[in-house]
Amino acid sequence: MATRKFKCKVCGYVHTGDSAPEKCPVCQVSGSEFEEIVEPSQAAPKKKGIDTNSNVYTIVYASVMVIIVAFMLAFVSSSLKPMQDANVENDTKGQILTSLNLDIDGMDVSSVFAEKVQDMIWNGTELVPYDGKFNSTYGSLIKEGELHVFVASTDAGTKYVIPVTGRGLWGGLWGYVALNEDKQTIYGTYFYHESETAGLGSRLAERTFQELFNGKPLFAQGNTSEVALSVVKSGAAQSEYEVNGITGATLTSKGVDAMIKNGLGAYITFISAGNAQAATACEKACEGKKCEKAEKCADCTKECKDGKKCADCTKECKDGKKCADCTKECKDGKKCADCTKECKDGEKCADCTKECKDKKAACPKSKECKNKK
Repeated sequence: MATRKFKCKVCGYVHTGDSAPEKCPVCQVSGSEFEEIVEPSQAAPKKKGIDTNSNVYTIVYASVMVIIVAFMLAFVSSSLKPMQDANVENDTKGQILTSLNLDIDGMDVSSVFAEKVQDMIWNGTELVPYDGKFNSTYGSLIKEGELHVFVASTDAGTKYVIPVTGRGLWGGLWGYVALNEDKQTIYGTYFYHESETAGLGSRLAERTFQELFNGKPLFAQGNTSEVALSVVKSGAAQSEYEVNGITGATLTSKGVDAMIKNGLGAYITFISAGNAQAATACEKACEGKKCEKAEKCADCTKECKDGKKCADCTKECKDGKKCADCTKECKDGKKCADCTKECKDGEKCADCTKECKDKKAACPKSKECKNKK
């Protein structure tokens, strides 16, 4: 018996038979307007396996892909970490060299740094070599009392580079301040920022701004207990201790000012101790001399009563002793450094021979100096 059923799509008439009728007996439309009615029991069997259209499949698939991608990223990151660390270290060394007024474009930064700069630690009384892993950030180390000082040998003499950190308008600031050997004036600087406003605060990273600090004194009137150098509003700088800030970036300029004061302030014992040692050595070398004013010889550039400059007493003689006359040429063509051996009673020949006018070292307290030219 025929069990197939066909339904007219126009009027809904249902025809039972092996095939659709030629035309609908109700609405008279052709047999092409009939469609077969499929009973549920006759529906196609459900496919076996994973239903890729289900929510469970979608969640599991996405989770597996996330795990695979995360593993691949972690593997790549760990593989590249040594290279990334080396690049960060090289960049930090380049910043330090830039503070020394060196152009690092095309430079082998790592080699030049190793040749010219030594990483030291100020332990409160002296500088000692640092033999740990090179650091790329110093803010937390300074807070913990680990004070790094980079001692650099340059064509202009020994320089001391001090790391400084601070806060700008939108984020962190950091930099390096290079001091001259006397630790009284700035030799060079380097500053950079985390997220200062482009075209305004970000200009602190420009060399034109950084070079404004070159040659500026740190302290006022010999007072080494407080940093006098200041960054003021653009165009307001009047004294030698002031640097014009960045136009339109007042808060960033204040951040740089605080960074310098606080940063160098953390190293004030290093700076002050160095100056005290220089002053003491200078006073010893200037024994017998009397300046017109009561300043320490290390701070005095005025002419002493004997016609010498107090600044001469800070120069080093060939034997490592301090001698005010060691660079003066005697009348017989000899250098005074030739007569600076230490006398038996601890006096220096330099203290008892001025310009060797008699062509002999006039040191009556030592046989060694007799007839010494």
